Amino acid sequence: MRRRATLLFALLALGTTAAHAEVVVDGHIDPAEWQGARHITDFRQTQPRTGKPGSQPTEAWVLSTPKGLAVAIRVTQSADIPRSRQAARRDEDALVDRINVMVDFDGNGRTGFDFEVKSTGGIADEVITNESDFSYDWDGIWDHAVSEDAAGYSVEVLIPWYVAQMRKPAGDTRTIGLYIDRVIGSTGERMAWPAVSFDQGRFLSVFNKVELPAYSQSLFAVTPYLVGRVAQGHAGASFQEGADILWKPNGQTQLTATINPDFGQVESDDLVVNFSPEETFFTDKRPFFTENQGIFDFSLLDDDSQLIYTRRVGGEADDGHGPADISAAVKVNGSVGQTSYGILTAQEKGDAGRTFGALRLLRSLDTQSFGMLATRVNHPYEDRDANVLGFDHRWQPNDAFNITSNVVGSKIDQPQANSAGLGGTSIAYWQMNDTWAQQWLGMYFGRRLDINDFGYLPRNNMAYLHWEVRQRVTSMPADSAYSSLLWRYRVSALDSTQGLTVHRRFRVQLNANRKDGGMELWRLDGFTASYDDLLTRGGNPLHNPPTAKLQYERERPRIGRWAWTAEGFIGGNELTGFHRLGYYFKFVPTYFITDAFSVFAGASYEWDPNWLIWQHDNLVGSFDGRTVGIDSGVNWNLGNRQELRIKLQTLAVGAKLRGAYEIGPTGHAMSSDEPIDGLGVANLGFQVRYRYEIAPLSNLYIVYNRGGYQQDANDEVDSQFRHGFSLKDVNEGLVKVAYRLEF
Repeated sequence: MRRRATLLFALLALGTTAAHAEVVVDGHIDPAEWQGARHITDFRQTQPRTGKPGSQPTEAWVLSTPKGLAVAIRVTQSADIPRSRQAARRDEDALVDRINVMVDFDGNGRTGFDFEVKSTGGIADEVITNESDFSYDWDGIWDHAVSEDAAGYSVEVLIPWYVAQMRKPAGDTRTIGLYIDRVIGSTGERMAWPAVSFDQGRFLSVFNKVELPAYSQSLFAVTPYLVGRVAQGHAGASFQEGADILWKPNGQTQLTATINPDFGQVESDDLVVNFSPEETFFTDKRPFFTENQGIFDFSLLDDDSQLIYTRRVGGEADDGHGPADISAAVKVNGSVGQTSYGILTAQEKGDAGRTFGALRLLRSLDTQSFGMLATRVNHPYEDRDANVLGFDHRWQPNDAFNITSNVVGSKIDQPQANSAGLGGTSIAYWQMNDTWAQQWLGMYFGRRLDINDFGYLPRNNMAYLHWEVRQRVTSMPADSAYSSLLWRYRVSALDSTQGLTVHRRFRVQLNANRKDGGMELWRLDGFTASYDDLLTRGGNPLHNPPTAKLQYERERPRIGRWAWTAEGFIGGNELTGFHRLGYYFKFVPTYFITDAFSVFAGASYEWDPNWLIWQHDNLVGSFDGRTVGIDSGVNWNLGNRQELRIKLQTLAVGAKLRGAYEIGPTGHAMSSDEPIDGLGVANLGFQVRYRYEIAPLSNLYIVYNRGGYQQDANDEVDSQFRHGFSLKDVNEGLVKVAYRLEF
């Protein structure tokens, strides 16, 4: 086999000046098809990040063709390294043998696309923004094929030029950013070209620059859909129809539109019970809102914070009558010279329907880029106009240092509720050497800053600073269970804009890659005495004693027939600190009956003593809370075009009242005689979903959904757990057909 690979390379090298045959994506690397391709062999270890040549030979060929960017990868895997046989559904984050081709079509480090192919033929595709933020929400159309033999496996990928909006090339060539890697599932080893890692401060912007012949493709596609639904309590069946439209006349311009978009529950969110003042963040899988959405990425660099959070569109209606229906939405992406732009508008139905609009401009100049994002939301039901304007800047003077900054302002026009606010963030990262790195982050969000009509910001009214030092350890003993360690040491301070101490924290975090291909995380946070200024929703802040929290996460890939994940924490509480510790654990094992058929059945338990839940004004209740959950299901991958998924999740809460407290002006909790009931929650989510891929991005779904949420004064967790299985707030069956037509 090694002689055959050498002969293949020689034939490719000899054919660099000859006209190549058309690439046929069948997983078999034909030398005649790949004549003239760029040949890459310098794959180096990035996990662990030693920079040494990969332990297993890997080579790739890259070719620009009129039909798209073609990439072939030959993977050698010796017989003593177990191979993955596990089948995976689309976008499943499975720890198996796989390759990744990541492309920045403009070569400016702003937006990238990851095309992943597993050795068993499963695929995943992601959008990369903010250097190393990966999102599975996007699905694209691209060709792939895999073939396997005794010495390894081969992958061929063809990525059409219309898959992304890209700038007009200067002349007959285009310069892209390119990264290719392969991962061995059983050991976790990653070998990449170039030798960069996504846990560095810079990843996307240091892809290798590759100059290729420039081609352009046009595309016009319409994806009509029809949903038929039968729900309990409704006579007969209901039907809904609509369409998504995509028009790309050239490489520089793309228009996407949706008419009466479908929000049927073919995707289900994980269950959450949230009594905190901070909103839960959910990702968005709706095709219109994921197609070439990267241009609108404007992160405030605080976890999931964004100026555009697309779940707002079609979210809870202003009149309180459930989720809003959307009449239509339009998005235009394009570029003129070095300036990229994006325009987004959406209109909801009815007298209470909101109007959303956004304009994005972005210009890149050598080591710097400048951007602007303006959004506007009109609420006719509330007589409210919300306007937000942000400017962002990125400077990367060299490969070791980068700094990203932004400034945002909001202006709300509403009778008796006008407001205006400002905020800003700056983050700097310095990769000192292969072992040490530093990060500095500063944020200021004014008390009146309000971006949540279209964006997502967990809290405003804050000034935050942190300094973090990172240490990478790659030289592990031969008998160690770990292949590499990443230590992160952080000190941080968070104050309100009035100077109130919200936290002072010291954190030690260990991210470990294990030699079994799994991952492990330990994190210890220590807090000094501080104040919780959000608990009473604008009332008196609560004084918190010193406390600490220890967290653990472990993911073990499939070994034999078993895989499992585990997580948990132990820590103090904000009323009595280390007196009466709370804890949480969750364990989810998966058993593989076959490579394609698996069953998982997990459980979780949380004990939350002195759980403080706001009632009204400055009144809070202190509860001893117990939360019991089940996370279980079945995954059956019937080939790469069919899948059957069954998912059952329950959460039951029983919170017994310990006492009522009034938060005084000094922050102390004083006993109150005001009556407060016990608290119980039952929550259920059950879904059976069959998907058949008729053609790329054309699917048939058959789905049954059942679930509900109920909150009352029953504080017995066992009773709430049993009651959850009887919930039928949602009890429906639906069939959805969507078929993409290309012209």
